[in-house]
Amino acid sequence: MNWLLRHLWSYKLEGSAYQYLFDAPSKQEFVSLDCETTSLDPERADLVSIAAVKINDNRVLLSQPFDIRLAAPHSLDSASVKIHQLRHQDLHDGLNEKEALQQLLAFIGNRPLVGYHIRYDKKILDIACRKQLGFPLPNPLIEVSQLYQEQLEKQLPNAYIDLSLDAICRHLDLPLQDKHDALQDAIAAALIFVRLTHGDLPSLKSPQHHR
Repeated sequence: MNWLLRHLWSYKLEGSAYQYLFDAPSKQEFVSLDCETTSLDPERADLVSIAAVKINDNRVLLSQPFDIRLAAPHSLDSASVKIHQLRHQDLHDGLNEKEALQQLLAFIGNRPLVGYHIRYDKKILDIACRKQLGFPLPNPLIEVSQLYQEQLEKQLPNAYIDLSLDAICRHLDLPLQDKHDALQDAIAAALIFVRLTHGDLPSLKSPQHHR
């Protein structure tokens, strides 16, 4: 969101508990975020779970995670369960969408959002926030696969680059997760971000990245 839109939304929300979200974002703190949804089409998808971890400078605050499940939406069917492995019974005590978003905003504030395919998550959250709260998220976005690609292309111009989450973690010597739920993927993206912004990029050894 550019400065003009940020200013306009701040003006529209004057006196609201959410006005602070449209202040200038922090330059030291970030939040890594991931969502599980019922569809890969953002126009049809409903939120099922949201997870996030804060990043302060070069530290991922694993002891303070945000990890919630929402009540099962009507769009939850066998096809979508294959995507996220969350069944109706797993969401029995889930929050309604408005409560989930209120808790999420209290956690992320106006910090930049880090993630893997973060633009998809942001679009889903924008749709939900507009519906439930009347405004979109103003948070700047940082896509870790793009950061990785840009750094690797400096090392290996014109090379084929595997941008899958597992391949990036493997190259950066980061732990691979046994399962890909929202919290584990948020943690993986956070670790990638810290590694790329505070460490050196290891030499690429795997032949799969070369033409």
